[in-house]
Amino acid sequence: MTLKDKTTVTFYNGLTTIGGPMIEVAYNKSHVLFDLGEVYRPELNLPDESYQTLIKYQLIGDVPNFYDPAITGKQLDHTRWEHAAAYISHLHLDHSKALNLLAPEIPLYAGPITAALLPVLNQNGDFLLPATNHEKGYTRSIIPAKYKSPITVGDITLEVWPSDHDAYGATGLIIKTPDKLIAFTGDIRLHGYHPEWVKEYLTAVKNADLFIVEGTGISWPEHIGQEFTGPKNEDELTEKIVQLEQENPKRQITFNTYPTNVERLLKIVEESPRKVVLHAKRADLLKEALNKDYHYYYLPGEKKYESLDPKLEIAYEDLVKDNHEYLWQVVTNYGDLMKNGLYIHSNAEPLGDFDPAYKPFVDALERQNIEFVALRCSGHADDKELKEIIGLVQPRILCPVHTLHPELAENPYGDRILPKRGQTITL
Repeated sequence: MTLKDKTTVTFYNGLTTIGGPMIEVAYNKSHVLFDLGEVYRPELNLPDESYQTLIKYQLIGDVPNFYDPAITGKQLDHTRWEHAAAYISHLHLDHSKALNLLAPEIPLYAGPITAALLPVLNQNGDFLLPATNHEKGYTRSIIPAKYKSPITVGDITLEVWPSDHDAYGATGLIIKTPDKLIAFTGDIRLHGYHPEWVKEYLTAVKNADLFIVEGTGISWPEHIGQEFTGPKNEDELTEKIVQLEQENPKRQITFNTYPTNVERLLKIVEESPRKVVLHAKRADLLKEALNKDYHYYYLPGEKKYESLDPKLEIAYEDLVKDNHEYLWQVVTNYGDLMKNGLYIHSNAEPLGDFDPAYKPFVDALERQNIEFVALRCSGHADDKELKEIIGLVQPRILCPVHTLHPELAENPYGDRILPKRGQTITL
């Protein structure tokens, strides 16, 4: 370290897209990278998901000295960079999907829940991008970070703090260099299960020199300031599901959620007046990662999971004929469902109107006379919450990312930057 050393921040991806932030903080011969996701653009109909294709379509950042040389053909410059590390904030693929592209020798950190769940989610090799020279279901090592404890990367110190998002185990990051304090929120909200965790994290980075905040909630200017008509928080969402069960005592009721939204699923199981039955793959995820046992079923011909207790299995034939005892997770074979049933789509796949598969999915259920109920609770702060989040930090410099309209985020407390892809700034 010398007196002339400065903290630099390079923005490689995820600036005017929803998802995919890849940002590097560097000081002297030390640098860290966060996150390692892929921008979700199903409408592109990519020919493949090779490294070259993802770079071409800007779905990942063209980041030097972090990717595996076996993928890029370029060696890491260990003379320039003596200390390196990477971090992922949470499970969602727009923050984690490319983690297997990271060079094997670079340590990768995540919160303990994220580190436990990701290898199980990827055990069939269909969640993350593949690693070179490894089997399909391989997930590179992820170091579970102890919350709020310093991680030393040369001249840089990292701290991983618990936060709140609709991905179980989401975290925020604090980066300290010898002369600057930087915060990266990952995806963030104040209306989830743990707003107190979020506020504690934001208080810890008050007056940050650079506050990199996720801004999905301001991506659609035409909706800013409008009152959301669905559940305002996670508790209201669960209450609505229970209400639907109570109002339909003699009706088949099924549901689905996104696999990483574990906390919502656990809450549904806890509160439901009906017995909740999960698809075996989801039950295996909860058993392997969290050591929790739940009722489950197999689709015809599916492989058996050794982790699951046979006593908790419910026959699929019983589920498709049931109209009062079970609330069960349906993942496919929708044609087997009873007519006049009720299906609850709670931030499950297909994810929404932007996905070409969404409308055909909804239309198919309608043709079967199955009522489609979308119960969503956003994992992101809306415009009012975003202002509150910025107000709690009062940063010297604000940098909104992960949004279609970063220019709509304002910083009454200091400067704001709107970097371009690949731009480096010196703090």
